Amino acid sequence: MTHRKAAGLQQIGSLLREAHPELIISKRRLRKVESIECVRLKRENARQNLGFSSRPFVLCGLPVRRPPEGALLHERRNGQFILQVIGHPSYGLPWGQDRLVPIFLATQAIRQKSPQIVFESAAEMLSTFGMQQGGSQYRRLVASFQRIFGATIFFGTDSQTERAAVVHRARFNFMTEARIWYSRDPEQKLLPGDCQNRIVLSEEFYREIQAHPIPTDLEASRALSSSPAALDLFMWLSYRCFTARGKERVPLFGAFGLVSQLGSTEYARPRKFREKLEGWLNLIRAMWPECPARIDGDGTGLFVDRATAVLTQEVAHARF
Repeated sequence: MTHRKAAGLQQIGSLLREAHPELIISKRRLRKVESIECVRLKRENARQNLGFSSRPFVLCGLPVRRPPEGALLHERRNGQFILQVIGHPSYGLPWGQDRLVPIFLATQAIRQKSPQIVFESAAEMLSTFGMQQGGSQYRRLVASFQRIFGATIFFGTDSQTERAAVVHRARFNFMTEARIWYSRDPEQKLLPGDCQNRIVLSEEFYREIQAHPIPTDLEASRALSSSPAALDLFMWLSYRCFTARGKERVPLFGAFGLVSQLGSTEYARPRKFREKLEGWLNLIRAMWPECPARIDGDGTGLFVDRATAVLTQEVAHARF
């Protein structure tokens, strides 16, 4: 559509951008809105695509942003639980969308009931999380796997008794072996010979997934894949609200506050963190309108209540 002007014709789109820029919706934003609507409809119809995450990365998030050059240690705390991630010197710490890899691995391990995960191609994982098919995305995926594969995880608890501190931690890696290939041809499912994609989870990681599989909504993970902090908060709230016995208050700040659990360390100012948190909550409520999480009146705590984010029969039998 065009608009006539003195020197000729002008695209109506450019006129609209000049006169009412607030009405312009980018393709990326439009895709996100469509994804959120899809999550909401499937939830209302109890047709959610059930996935799983592992407990360490629900209780404590991986880094949200790229860590500074040379930083190889990431630590988060959730009450008495402590997560430490040590990155490989050649690949660095996992961060950002790398958190989708453990979700994919945990989901496939539960579905296939085996620490040896087999899948058709890397395109399957890209499709699972709504990532575009192509060489650049595949290279990003390979880099994510390298950072995840090279990372060493310390996860456990510490508590203070009357006489001494009690510390219990487990050390593990995600995988012991990984072989992944990618084809631009969507019809090509397998390569000739013994070239199927295969990932072997470490015994410790597989045991943790089996003992504490945390249900999640894969469509929601897809919708929030470009917002890692909101994705962390959604998975944490799904778990926290399901296990709540009633209305409970979680502090936002301090050594045991929510700010110490999420994978973000740059929100040192309380006001900045509250602003970000409210934005993440609004995004989550768009997909899960009944989400009971609310920031308290003085802005120092988050109220949660018992609720269910994933409405499937399998969740009723999950072992948290």
